[in-house]
Amino acid sequence: MTPPPPPSHDAPSPREAVAGSLLDEARRLAPDAVALRRALHAGPELGLDLPDTQRLVLDALDGLGLEIRTGRALSSVTAVLAGPSDGPSILLRADMDALPVTEETGAPFASRTPGLMHACGHDTHMAMLVGAARLLAARRERIAGRVVFMFQPGEEGQHGARHMIEEGVLEASGRRADAAFALHVHPNLPAGAVRLRPGPQLAASDRFRVVVRGRGGHASAPHTACDPVPAACEIVLALQTTVTRGLSADDQAVLSVTQLTAGTATGVIPDTAELGGTLRTVSESTRQRMHEAIARVARGVAAAHGAQAETTVVPGYPVTVNDPRFTDFVLRTAEETLGAAAVGVLPATQMTAEDFSYVLQAVPGALAFLGVCPPGVTPDEAPALHSPRMTVDEDVLASGIACHASVALAFLAGGGPRTTP
Repeated sequence: MTPPPPPSHDAPSPREAVAGSLLDEARRLAPDAVALRRALHAGPELGLDLPDTQRLVLDALDGLGLEIRTGRALSSVTAVLAGPSDGPSILLRADMDALPVTEETGAPFASRTPGLMHACGHDTHMAMLVGAARLLAARRERIAGRVVFMFQPGEEGQHGARHMIEEGVLEASGRRADAAFALHVHPNLPAGAVRLRPGPQLAASDRFRVVVRGRGGHASAPHTACDPVPAACEIVLALQTTVTRGLSADDQAVLSVTQLTAGTATGVIPDTAELGGTLRTVSESTRQRMHEAIARVARGVAAAHGAQAETTVVPGYPVTVNDPRFTDFVLRTAEETLGAAAVGVLPATQMTAEDFSYVLQAVPGALAFLGVCPPGVTPDEAPALHSPRMTVDEDVLASGIACHASVALAFLAGGGPRTTP
């Protein structure tokens, strides 16, 4: 008998072969995912109450044999895929809500609702996660454990992830999730690129408001009034200096005053002036220091003018922190699924924010960016997230489906990091 030839060093490993077949299966599912994405895109809804969006997701999941429940305080969908044998649980998330943006893409499936648009890619997130649910359901017999599919409203400022956690999404599988993963599309990354980093990946985001109270009067006699307008203007400048002179150069923080209002007529000095803006930080210690600094600076500058300042800081989302071990696992798994050229470490923390941060505070996991730069433009030229002209390369949906599925399968097969109970 002729002995078999020696194995080629170029032959794929069994795990790589499985990863390759996942991408092939994802490409076969992609047309349905694109159709779902376009249906979702055409009917955007805001906030926590998304009945039409919820119905589209439920219809798309119908027939997959999943344990499905909907939210009580919000239009969420939680679906659980159980394998034939016991094992760990992994959560995969997609957000569902749109933005108050008037679409300018001119796409044939553009928003039918005036003033609303899926300008942050949540339509693609839902479509990719539904595709991953279909792919994994077809491989149910190979799953040792459970996959929780988290379809979450209210990411754009309404703390939807926190609401779902309060309603038990992390325990939906019958045990607390052992890991969590999410993808977020990014039009300013090359199509098909996957990027993430260990540790802080996205910033905490807080809102602040300062009301300067003076004493109004006639604009021709400012000496008889206490004008709050120059005090407010000096507070704006002083707040910017608080970052550059109050924090170390390697301590990332962004403070932007984005609103400044005062007065009702040109001949009247108003009683009050108001300013507001956003604060972005990547550590809790810096976040608290800046909260205190905003109040201190506003109060001190106003006092120098003989006025008073009332400051309100509204905490937003916490820092999105990727677990280092899970991040390394995602990088390796994505390389095997999509190819090494497509995968890399994000070079710096982004100062945007995400409410997936609430999930990552409770469960080890990671959020990754998936590049969707549309054809015909470079990543630097592509309209950014939240732009009324933001579009995506729909061919990338297959990569997202395969990435979700491969992370889930590899983790449940023992390829990912485990936490100690």
